[in-house]
Amino acid sequence: MAYENHNQRSVIVFPNNQFIDLRTVNPPVNFIRAPPFGVTNPSFGPVVPQLVPVNPPVVGPVRFVLNPAVLIRMEEERSLSLLQFIANEGLAPSPEEELKRQNVIDKLKQIVMQWIKRVAYQRRLPKQYVTMASATILTYGSYGLGVHNSESDIDALCVGPCFATMADDFFIVLHNMLTSRPEVSEVHCVKDAKVPLMRFKFDGLSIDLPYAQLEVMSVPENVDILNPFFLRNIDETSWRSLSGVRANKSILQLVPNLEVFQSLLRCVKLWAKRRGVYGNVRAFIIVMDFSYLCLTFAWSEHCVAYLQLFGFFGGVHLAILAAFICQRHPNASLSTLISSFFKTFSFWPWPTPVTLQDGMFPATVGATETRTLMPIQLPCSPYEYCHSNITRSTSYRIRAEFLRGHSMTRNLLGPDFNWSNIFEPFPYSKKYTRFVKICLSASNQDALGDWVGWVKSRFRCLLVKLEEVQGFCDPNPTEYVDMDEAEPNIVFYWGLQPGRSDFLDIESVEEDFMKNISNGYQGPPGKIALTIVQASQLPKSAQFDTGSRKGTKACWRILDSNQQRVPVYSKHSPHYFVGYLSTNGNLDYPSFWG
Repeated sequence: MAYENHNQRSVIVFPNNQFIDLRTVNPPVNFIRAPPFGVTNPSFGPVVPQLVPVNPPVVGPVRFVLNPAVLIRMEEERSLSLLQFIANEGLAPSPEEELKRQNVIDKLKQIVMQWIKRVAYQRRLPKQYVTMASATILTYGSYGLGVHNSESDIDALCVGPCFATMADDFFIVLHNMLTSRPEVSEVHCVKDAKVPLMRFKFDGLSIDLPYAQLEVMSVPENVDILNPFFLRNIDETSWRSLSGVRANKSILQLVPNLEVFQSLLRCVKLWAKRRGVYGNVRAFIIVMDFSYLCLTFAWSEHCVAYLQLFGFFGGVHLAILAAFICQRHPNASLSTLISSFFKTFSFWPWPTPVTLQDGMFPATVGATETRTLMPIQLPCSPYEYCHSNITRSTSYRIRAEFLRGHSMTRNLLGPDFNWSNIFEPFPYSKKYTRFVKICLSASNQDALGDWVGWVKSRFRCLLVKLEEVQGFCDPNPTEYVDMDEAEPNIVFYWGLQPGRSDFLDIESVEEDFMKNISNGYQGPPGKIALTIVQASQLPKSAQFDTGSRKGTKACWRILDSNQQRVPVYSKHSPHYFVGYLSTNGNLDYPSFWG
């Protein structure tokens, strides 16, 4: 690190108002002594005025090389301040919440063991096979990586033996056992997804549970799903169900320092959510009885219709990118890793795939991946890549955010550096003057949930069409509710390219998209309406601006810790947790976007 003195009095200030005694600085070999100058430090004597000639001689700049120990100490302080920022944001669950999650997983494992023995008995297997019958629960996603928060879902995988089928034993026998438990509620079966699963709440915690069937008679509790023995002859659905667990386990084995990786990934996920480039987010803003609800996020890492719907990164994408940086800098501090993360991917030569080094598989690019804009290889196989719906618009947005992060972290050790600036929410209504309003509605709550899930699974087609006619479209993943509509509804606001022509034949776009979503939908379809709105026409509940506030939190909390918190669920989609309602009706809480 070099500092220059261009014939001016220099004051060197470091974090926490620490001053560096220049007498302890090691000068380089070519150190050139400049005219005497004063350094503001209480330990020094008074500064003696110096006579300076009218035409002073040209003197080369003074360069200082700081003691490496000083730099290390400064980086450690920056890392500690970032860890404190993470703690202040509530990104990690409390010990009580962590214990509750572990108890839920243990109870679920017990239920699964009872289930598999019942199935073995019903199948009339020999007594010794009934006795040895075993199934297990494996966690993955944010919980499996250890980067979940108090509001995160639990992504768990039920792994059973060859005689337990998905259609009969998982979706019927296990389903009935779960619904009979008093601590289990809101059980939903999602059978037509690429990864079929059951979604339910266990002691109030949301759980997504897919199923994988192995060609063995008994599944060990801690089965090694990276072992080829357990993967032989499995069906395609089970293979997809196992991919999330296999990716998680591979990542955890490949990172050099698990704790540092987890801290980096928490920061990266918060950045991606705040800046609107995280595709797993599902959120609602609802105004009820003129009191503002506290907004929270919920996300899920499984590969069903809700994943990467908006063409941005999902949880597994960010986990691999964070692990990649940790591998390249195994001994770096957290602050250095953050800076390297933005620098590396700001100048990454896409579409060259990002590949973790595991020493097992060579870096290969599949035929289909050469056409993917930002390919990321799964670490558990040389031919598998993260599912991606990234388009030209979302690729541009992601790369722009990488560059912004790089620009803001180039001077981490500067006295004016503030971590909260990096995580400032994206100012949609300041960035864009026009929006495409997408309103999805249905006659009742259940129909709305099915309709929204189906339409969102086709959103990439709509985004590509808008890119064709408009050039650029930013699909804000946040969901809203239009309180002026009579029917249950969900609303999206997608930003349009600034400076583009105001004319957009939105009716033809809507007609074209309706043809796409009408094919294959089972059940009565809901309604969809596309309109163009100006930023000034956005409802108050959909004002995205962050303003000048610093440290705005993505996950709202009641400001008074002694105030009672009332949990609220969406009246249109009951399994969505919305947030907490203030019981005092205070209107002074800031909205999420400012």
